[in-house]
Amino acid sequence: MLANRSIVLGVTGGIAAYKVADLTSQMVKAGALVDVIMTRAATEFVTPLTFQTLTKRPVSIDMFRLLSETNIAHISLAARADIVVVAPATANTIAKLANGLADNLLTATVLATGAPVLIVPAMEENMLANPATQENIARLRARGATFVESGFGRLASGKVGKGRMAEVDEILVAIRRVLAREGDLAGKNVVVTAGGTHEPIDPVRFVGNRSSGKMGFSLAEAARDRGAEVTLILGPTYLQPPKGVKVVNVETALEMKDAVEQAVQDADVLVMAAAVADFRVEQPAAHKIKREARDDLSIHLVKNPDILGQISNERLIKVGFAAESENLIENARAKLERKSLHLIVANDITSPQSGFGVDTNRVTLIDASGAVTELPLLPKRAVADEVLNRVVSMFPFPS
Repeated sequence: MLANRSIVLGVTGGIAAYKVADLTSQMVKAGALVDVIMTRAATEFVTPLTFQTLTKRPVSIDMFRLLSETNIAHISLAARADIVVVAPATANTIAKLANGLADNLLTATVLATGAPVLIVPAMEENMLANPATQENIARLRARGATFVESGFGRLASGKVGKGRMAEVDEILVAIRRVLAREGDLAGKNVVVTAGGTHEPIDPVRFVGNRSSGKMGFSLAEAARDRGAEVTLILGPTYLQPPKGVKVVNVETALEMKDAVEQAVQDADVLVMAAAVADFRVEQPAAHKIKREARDDLSIHLVKNPDILGQISNERLIKVGFAAESENLIENARAKLERKSLHLIVANDITSPQSGFGVDTNRVTLIDASGAVTELPLLPKRAVADEVLNRVVSMFPFPS
């Protein structure tokens, strides 16, 4: 998503400038081409050498520095940018931008660019709350600028309040979302299920499975980065869900069923990556079952509803997963037909480095026409993009 994208990063004179070194590093690791502009005040907090070392590119400070024999810096950078990010954005810089001033290289570049502008405020709580600052923010929003909300926490003054710069992972998500506005899933609503379900035996014990949610998380992130509004319906997991998506937490298969039925009412795509328990305990015990009170334990399981098979929205592209330990293609194709799916993703859970709890997957894609595509062992995010490539090819509506 960030690979080969041109990001102009404007750093202004606030203590949060030190965090922007990490942001720069993360963008470069993701393959972005990062050009840093620093205000004179910013160089009092972090040296230009820091950013030059991270980006392997020159850092721009002077208004009229020549990038080449003929290119003026602010014009060249403004034209090159896919996005301009101002982080941290001080009250002073926000005021200049709101009033169209161009008295330094950064403000001139923002004024000259046609690229989207993302602003990340960082300042003292009272400065942020001041009506002048709020009016300036509102004015910039009205002109199309996107803001990353300031966080609440310890400020440079030692006070605790709102005004600290957003965390790096939040800023990265915001950058991806802005760049994804022209993505091939922009304007689409995508519902993804992830993780397993826990079917209670008593208040302590449950029947479950080994699903970690990693594949579903990768699908949610990939859809988000392609411009979709994503609802992630998430069973119990130890992982932190991706940012920038709506998360609906559930525990049991019945709770997931209700959540999916609600979410797909306005959805274009449903990707059912969750490993939903096929059975649940018919009558869970109201209190913890004591080990000392019995020599054995029998529980009666009843079948859970087929969530994906019962969804019949004709305008919805339905994608299922088949985790199999034998007869992979035959079982997956039968599942695709039984549930009236447009695409099924089959993986052999006995294959090394594939399946539950790992970062890679080896899958086979089978579509409603019967076409079979075997993919090599890939990172789950790469698998997610392959799945969504197939989904995109089905628009405007599934046949």
